[in-house]
Amino acid sequence: MAINLTKGQRIDVSLEKLGIGLGWDPSDTGNQVFDLDASCFMLGTGGKLVSESHLVFYNNKVSPDGAVQGADDDTTGDSSSGDDETMLVNLPKVSNDVAELVFTVTIHEYDIRRQNFGQVRNSFIRIYNLANNEELCKYELDEDFSTSTAIELGRLYRRNGAWKFEALGKGYTGGFNSLISKYLG
Repeated sequence: MAINLTKGQRIDVSLEKLGIGLGWDPSDTGNQVFDLDASCFMLGTGGKLVSESHLVFYNNKVSPDGAVQGADDDTTGDSSSGDDETMLVNLPKVSNDVAELVFTVTIHEYDIRRQNFGQVRNSFIRIYNLANNEELCKYELDEDFSTSTAIELGRLYRRNGAWKFEALGKGYTGGFNSLISKYLG
C-alpha cells in the first residue's frame, strides 16, 4: 500500500530499481502551452553537483555511472493521465561519491511565456517499484507556488548505508538557472 507523504516527511526506500514519476496539470489558461522539465541533481556530501555530467535532464539523459536515466521531454504536460515525465533509478549503481539525488521540475521559457507554478495544479512526485509498478509513496504539492518557476519535489539520500526519501516541496524563482546556481556554485 502506497504512503501519501507530507512536506518534510521521510521514509526508508528498500527498493533497488525504481521509477520516479513526476506529474502536473496546467490550470485552465486558454491555449497556453506549459513545458515543464524534470531533472535530477546528483550531489556529493557538500551539497554540490559531483560534476556537470551528474545533472540528468533533457540534454543529458544518463548519469556517468548509469544509475539515473532521464525522462523524455513532454513539452505540453497533457499527453498522459498519470506521470508526465519519469526518471529511472538503479540505486546499487549510484557511485559512492553521490550522497543524494534531488528531483526537480522547472518551467521552460517561464520568463518569455510569463508562467509560474501558480498556473499549474495537481503536481506530484511518486516512487514506484520498476519490477511490478507498485507505488511505494507519493507526495502531492498542496502549497501555492505562484512566484516559483522551479521546484525541488523530493530527494533520495544515503544515511548509514541505506537510502531514504524526503518530500521537499521547495520553490525558487529564476527557473532552471536558479537550481544550477545553487548546486554548481
